Amino acid sequence: MGFYKSDKLYATVKQPYVKSTETTNLDNVKEFLSANGFINKKDNDYFHPDIGIILEDLHDENVLTEEGTLQFIDTVFYLMPSFYNNDL
Repeated sequence: MGFYKSDKLYATVKQPYVKSTETTNLDNVKEFLSANGFINKKDNDYFHPDIGIILEDLHDENVLTEEGTLQFIDTVFYLMPSFYNNDL
């Protein structure tokens, strides 16, 4: 999703090539994010109130589907002030 968490939060600046094998269903993106605590705020933009991350630009050209798995390749994310108050 453009970032990963280990002992800290890291930005992903390079990733393996993703080949889209099917059309991305944005309802699947919404279901996946909702199951992981994200709330849809409008269109293809989400936020996670507990960890303080905003994800935007999650349309079908930035979230590809490769063999049934969603691949987040070019999303935009922001850190909310509450992010800095969490232990990641």
